Amino acid sequence: MRIAIVGAGAAAVGLLDALAALAVGAAEAGEVTVFEPSAHLWRGRPYGPDLDSVLVNVPPAIMSIRHSDAGHYASWLGGERAAAHMDDLLGEPIVPRALFGAYLADTAEAALAVLRRRGWRTRVVAARVVATARSGDGPGLVVRTEDGRGHQADQVALCVGGGTPQDHYGLSGAPGFFGDPYPLADTLGQVPAGADVAVLGSGLTAVDVVVSLAARGHAGRIALVSRSGLLPGVWQRPVSHQRRHVTAERVEALGRAHGVVTLDDLAGLVRAELEAAGEDFACFAAELLAARSEPPVERLRRQLAAVGDPAIGRQVLREGVHAVGPYAWRLLPEPDRDRLRRHFRLATSVASPMVPVNAAVLLRLFDSGQLSVVAGVRKIEAAANGFRVHRDDGDRNANVVTANVVINAVNPPPHSVPLAAEPLVTSLLTAGLATLHPAGGLVSADPRVHVVGDLAGGGPFITSGIPSIAARAARAARAADAARAADALPSAPTNVAG
Repeated sequence: MRIAIVGAGAAAVGLLDALAALAVGAAEAGEVTVFEPSAHLWRGRPYGPDLDSVLVNVPPAIMSIRHSDAGHYASWLGGERAAAHMDDLLGEPIVPRALFGAYLADTAEAALAVLRRRGWRTRVVAARVVATARSGDGPGLVVRTEDGRGHQADQVALCVGGGTPQDHYGLSGAPGFFGDPYPLADTLGQVPAGADVAVLGSGLTAVDVVVSLAARGHAGRIALVSRSGLLPGVWQRPVSHQRRHVTAERVEALGRAHGVVTLDDLAGLVRAELEAAGEDFACFAAELLAARSEPPVERLRRQLAAVGDPAIGRQVLREGVHAVGPYAWRLLPEPDRDRLRRHFRLATSVASPMVPVNAAVLLRLFDSGQLSVVAGVRKIEAAANGFRVHRDDGDRNANVVTANVVINAVNPPPHSVPLAAEPLVTSLLTAGLATLHPAGGLVSADPRVHVVGDLAGGGPFITSGIPSIAARAARAARAADAARAADALPSAPTNVAG
């Protein structure tokens, strides 16, 4: 069995780790080839070398790349490193992303070593894959790299990562515009210390930019400019609570009983969870929906002050989005899916909050007047010595904010195709090995092709986190291992979308 893994980021690491675990009990060995042109193997775009101010935004308990062991990352981190990166307000270690990248690299190398000890042939090809097609002289596939070489494979796993940031305002090529902020060490090194900076977006990537500017002692004004102006929520200190109602089992039971699961059904599960804990669902819902009208700095200040609040509502909702969301999404009727998509920014602010240590930096900058939020942005244009940011107030009167530098921190849509992977995806579609999902992403149309990570179509509208990537990788490993063990193809395509 020859397995080709396209890409060497977190999804590939999870797949290798799962394959290594399966190989321990296997009677026969196989071959695995990883294709990755980047020099920073196993880290992907998010976890490469960068400034120490660019942090992982979640505690170690939900960052394990080993699906079968939630404590794998925490064990690797150890007590000394954890203590050195403690977020005192959260009570959890929050490490630089580059350190998490080291964890991914160690995990991948350990998995490859296990595979080699079990007799597997392993190699890494430092080239970009541009096409995959059916083999003309056998049942396998041909993976073609940009140097024109063809590589035979029996199973192909796409682990190409997330999409490429989009240039929504057509600023590419303008002096002072940075279309992709990462690595911030490179981008911010080109920003003059006194420049006025407009950061496009107000999500976690924008928070990374602002916090890193502050860490470098930036003296100019900073504006977070976006359509919504909504900041991420702030993490609460984790509360010991075992969900009894907001669970995959309860969602699946509702699906069996009614054929579908509505948003009202899901709200009912959250209501039951909160009421069982003695909390008021109506108050929680009102507080949640108020985020769309509450001034962002006031919301930030209030949530930062409530980091130690023992109320379970936000934790239940955040956990539910990631742990239960993939099951619920498949059962939701399309009108309810559309309702959720319309509230994408609010949903992501709850599902992906910022860590308190970063929230405290933002609040300090807001209070000093150096940082501001500019909402309602409709146009940004290059001008003499910089840029003009146009926004509309309630009377549709134009307001203009000027900046010397614009940094694009708007993340690509979930399930979008990375620019570098477009030729490969086109080849898969042309060969009939995959199809595009109507809501974005790629769906396998052949049992030999596996789509792992955020590119997989059919999943929820929230960008994949490490737990879901690890789960999808483990599922793809089991499918590939079953084909290898049986020396035959699975009966149905595997699209590990959730």
